[in-house]
Amino acid sequence: MMRFLFLAAALALSACGLRPMYAGGESGAVAGTLRSIEVQPSPGRAGWLVHKALVQRLGDNRGKTVAYRLEVELDDNITGFGIRGDSAATRERRTLRARYRLVDLSTGAVVLDATAGSDAGIDVVSSQYATVAAEQTALERLSEVIADQMVGRLAMYVTRSAPAVR
Repeated sequence: MMRFLFLAAALALSACGLRPMYAGGESGAVAGTLRSIEVQPSPGRAGWLVHKALVQRLGDNRGKTVAYRLEVELDDNITGFGIRGDSAATRERRTLRARYRLVDLSTGAVVLDATAGSDAGIDVVSSQYATVAAEQTALERLSEVIADQMVGRLAMYVTRSAPAVR
């Protein structure tokens, strides 16, 4: 009985049209197209961190045909809350938001315009050095999270609509 249920579930799943996004691994169509995306630099430390994370995730496109340009605008904000009686903040929230556009270089058209964002809570302690270090660590983590969100959305776009570039 269990074999029959397992077989029926496998057949139903294969008939629904699901297919692996990264089929073929590094030599697959999605990975090849992602490597054809050139990431434009963004200003500031947050811009450098996000740019570095995106380049690591998209792959090396040196020597490859560049078909797309990724333009990223960042908004990095730290807000204090949890105010004590002396008006000093006890908690901070660091928010990093990105608006990104994927531009098809052959036509100049924006083919994807989306946003990504994340935030992190930071304890404000008596040591100013420790608070600044926590703020920097939060920015590093948020840059990684945003890059992951962006690459996931780019891969979905490539899977659904873009021709493969190798």
